Order: sequence, then C-alpha cells, then structure tokens
Amino acid sequence: MIALGCDHGGYQLKQEVAAYLRDKGIPYEDCGCFGTEAVDYPIYARKVGEKVVSGACEKGILICGTGIGISIAANKMKGVRAALCSDCFSAEATRLHNDANILCMGGRVLGVGLALKIVETFLNTPFSGDQRHVRRIQLIEEEK
Repeated sequence: MIALGCDHGGYQLKQEVAAYLRDKGIPYEDCGCFGTEAVDYPIYARKVGEKVVSGACEKGILICGTGIGISIAANKMKGVRAALCSDCFSAEATRLHNDANILCMGGRVLGVGLALKIVETFLNTPFSGDQRHVRRIQLIEEEK
C-alpha cells in the first residue's frame, strides 16, 4: 500500500500519480488534499508520514509545488526518510543507498511523463542492504 498526499501545488500531479497506481494495480491510500484551494503542506506530509511510520503503508509519495517544503516537513518525523527527486537516477540511488520510504516531487517542476518514470523507479528499486548503507541509516536514525 502506498500513502499518497499533496498540497494544492501538487494536486494535479497527484491525480496523475493516482491514475498510474490504479492502472498498475498498486493499492494506495489518498491522504489529501482533494482540490486546488490553498492548504498547508505540513498537514499532508504528517498524514503520509504517519501511515508509513506506523506500517499501514509500505511507502509514501508526497507532492507540493516544488517538493521542497513537503520533504522538509516529512523529514521532521522519526522514521521517515523522504527524498526529493527530480530525476530517475536520484530515485534509484535513494532507494538503493538510503532506503528512502517517501518520494517527494514538485508538481510545478516536473512534467507528468518524467514524474511517472520517477515513481516507477522509486517503487521498483529495492534497498541494497549493503552494510555501509545500513550503518549510515542507523546513524541517521540515532536520537541525539
């Protein structure tokens, strides 16, 4: 199950991602927002983050205008490793090396075709499990 969320700036791209997931038979939960009226992106980052951290959803996808604000907000949550990606190489690398569990994208930055390729790459790339990456993730997760 994929948790899907956005703010008003990411609403149109979220609709495209939802259609892609439906077409591929990938189950998802739409955590909002549900229109183009201005909303606060941290609310939706938290909703998706909670679904991922709780285990209710395996991964998440968040979209705002640039992807920046929503990724910052998501990464404030313990257990979230949200990665802002604007290309397929980054989407692949963040799964392989960082075991990122939330993909963030900019609805005003990416075209639909590229965004869907990024989603596909993110969802289909497994974590490598290499010990150096496991160690680095543990360092990220340590509380200070």
